[in-house]
Amino acid sequence: MSKTRNPFKYFHSSPEVIRLVVMMYVRFPLSLRNVEDLLSERGIDLCHETVRLWWNRFGPLFAADIRRQRVQRMRGFRHWRWHLDEMYVRLNGEMVYLWRAVDHEGEVLESYVTKKRDKSAAFRFMKKALKRHGQADKIVTDGLRSYPAAMKDLGNLERREIGRYLNNRAENSHLPFRRRERAMQRFRQMKSLQKFAAVHASLTNHFNSERHLVDRQTFKLRRSAAMAEWQSLMG
Repeated sequence: MSKTRNPFKYFHSSPEVIRLVVMMYVRFPLSLRNVEDLLSERGIDLCHETVRLWWNRFGPLFAADIRRQRVQRMRGFRHWRWHLDEMYVRLNGEMVYLWRAVDHEGEVLESYVTKKRDKSAAFRFMKKALKRHGQADKIVTDGLRSYPAAMKDLGNLERREIGRYLNNRAENSHLPFRRRERAMQRFRQMKSLQKFAAVHASLTNHFNSERHLVDRQTFKLRRSAAMAEWQSLMG
């Protein structure tokens, strides 16, 4: 049986430093040079281009590991209530749409970028989410007509729910990404937008300790557990 290839093999820096750099850049609204300056204060001398290289190389690997573990835990859970919504993102002056599926706990399940928000785009987005996460008990959407048209073809139109305030969970899930988008001074390619949206969603899910719902002690325990699990990714 062959051993799993070590992704850190040809890098001189330790895996702990690489994980720290990726976490700081993706999780927080910091620029590449902000991360470089913060690391310099901690005695770590890195160029901002190294930060760019590391998040591009390791961000998708960490995100895939987080997503894989969550899918394995939640695959048999059938009482999911999904919230679907799309947000516009400006790409070199052109409007594109970022579709997002959020579960009943506010965690982002899927992100998908398209140039249009018609039936075809909705169908591809929902098919991808259903293939990876399985069926949901209820699917909440807004009044966009693309949703019922796509759900009819997928055979789950009877699961749809629509209401004035029912989709607030999906609307609120856009806020962390909007803050991150402003710090990055917008995106320039659909490929880079898709890549960053997926990585950002996984890291936001991982470090979401719901501090507004629990007491201080419980929050500290959850934060420590999330950090310990983060340090073991791709180990």
